[in-house]
Amino acid sequence: MLHHWHGTIDLIQKALAEDEVAIDHTSVLLPDDLTSEALMMPKASGMLAGVDVALEVFRQTDPSLETETLVADGSNVERGMYVAAIRGRMSSILRAERTALNFVQRMSGIATATNELVNAIADLPAVILDTRKTVPGWRLLDKYSVRMGGGHNHRMSTGDGILIKDNHVAAMATRGETLTDLVRRARADALHTIRVEVECDTLEQVQEALDAGAELILLDNMTNEQMAQGVEMCKARALTEASGGITLETVRGIAETGVDLISSGALTHSVKALDISLEVRPDHAL
Repeated sequence: MLHHWHGTIDLIQKALAEDEVAIDHTSVLLPDDLTSEALMMPKASGMLAGVDVALEVFRQTDPSLETETLVADGSNVERGMYVAAIRGRMSSILRAERTALNFVQRMSGIATATNELVNAIADLPAVILDTRKTVPGWRLLDKYSVRMGGGHNHRMSTGDGILIKDNHVAAMATRGETLTDLVRRARADALHTIRVEVECDTLEQVQEALDAGAELILLDNMTNEQMAQGVEMCKARALTEASGGITLETVRGIAETGVDLISSGALTHSVKALDISLEVRPDHAL
């Protein structure tokens, strides 16, 4: 279920305002009494996400439109399947069409890419995660789409955890503070529910972070051999996360190193939309 629905409504209203659907000079050519049924249909195979968000676009455009979800988010879809129906004024349907499809195409693209990674390592214990590399304002929907594809969410915001990265270490080095100092200070100040994670580029950094008490080690852009060594070092001491260069071709080899988590920014920052269209049937008068 998509939480914080009110935030999604706000985003939908902004998208409709951006598209100026209220003053669509083309759709007003159609008479108000011309009604139609429109069916949402994928033109490629994939994983569906955002169908209810897309239908809300139609309802926000014209509350008199009737909408029906035919296939639930998180379902595999094939070309030519009907996944949702909209019925009512044809002018309203056409005004909302592009905005609605923009939502469901992007969200389904994220879910599809996520599901491909999940399926590639289905027999291994590693978990696929997203990152905070989302479109500004779209984080809720981007991360929801990852879940619909079978993945899991990393931090929703910087307030959800502590992740000490190389730039943090470099910044504090100017004040004479080491990685060990940073980790210990973070652990001392953090709430008991917050884990301290450290990004490590080398095995030497892994050892230092472990000795300082880090609970999660991010193995960043390491070779599979280095990651396997890092995993061995962290056994019974910290969880491990692999990041950097995660693709469908590389993900299985990375999972075979024994890492607990695999995070991919590409799931949300390099989205290939799933092709979904709207088949309008004006002959189906209501």
